Amino acid sequence: MKTPAFWKTKNLLSDLMLPLSWVYAQAGQFRLKLHKPQKVNAGVICVGNLTAGGSGKTPVAIELANMLIDYGKTPFFVSRGYGGKLKGVIVDEKKHLASDVGDEPLLLARAAKVSINPNRFSAAQKAVENGADVIIMDDGFQNPYLAKDLSFLVFDGNVGVGNARVIPAGALRESLKTGLPRADAAIIIGEDKTGLNSMLGDLPIFKAEMKSVSCPEIKLPVIAFAGIGRPEKFYNSLREMGINIAKTFDFPDHHSYSEKELHDLVDMAWKEDMELITTSKDFVKIPEELRHHFKVLEIKIVWEDKNAVLDFIRRKISI
Repeated sequence: MKTPAFWKTKNLLSDLMLPLSWVYAQAGQFRLKLHKPQKVNAGVICVGNLTAGGSGKTPVAIELANMLIDYGKTPFFVSRGYGGKLKGVIVDEKKHLASDVGDEPLLLARAAKVSINPNRFSAAQKAVENGADVIIMDDGFQNPYLAKDLSFLVFDGNVGVGNARVIPAGALRESLKTGLPRADAAIIIGEDKTGLNSMLGDLPIFKAEMKSVSCPEIKLPVIAFAGIGRPEKFYNSLREMGINIAKTFDFPDHHSYSEKELHDLVDMAWKEDMELITTSKDFVKIPEELRHHFKVLEIKIVWEDKNAVLDFIRRKISI
């Protein structure tokens, strides 16, 4: 889904949704209390959030894996594999498609191995059986099945927590009151423009920026499209790089592109003498034979203090 505009402020539409928000929040807390998390023989790091979509969890998870590999560890990601039809598998980039395992797991697999299962405990068990000594959960802060040794909450500094209300009245998956006490630290990506520092209380905060890995060579105006929680975030990154955006097309988060949609974009770009550009998350869903028509913006997380993050992890999970 695309983030609704009315989640940004407290307004009449948001007010009308408050009774449903209460039901959603209570159901989430009941689910957490109903299940006892199970431990595996490896340290478990959860990279989660309190908001729906677009905070930057996956790039953070990838950078944590890179840090741990440099430190000599063997991290595995565990993922539910949203959008994929397989479960109980280790992702194989050479044979699996996004329709098999989901789009985000294919991105994660470029950094470390990924164990797919809607049951995160089962996914973690399989990872340990295959050599993992650290588990990284990309998402799963609200998942009750796998015991976590360290939980990070990721926030986009530009949007914060919106109107601070729970779905469907706002962007929060659960309230700050219930979520913050279960977290060990927060990660704020970009400048804090909404007062997150004061909202997070005594929670340790790490700062990071989202940077482009490399700027694709662009010679023409572009048609930019994205199926992510906050497409505007992607478009702003392009504008900051000086890329001339002629048209944009927003698709739902985790959208599976049909051949017709992709061919329509290619035809439009050809007829109007433009180039096509998208996100790495969308690019992995484009069939191999069509990828030469599309440019991709690759991004990564750059820590304000990388050593402080690694030291914090070492204290929490004794790596």
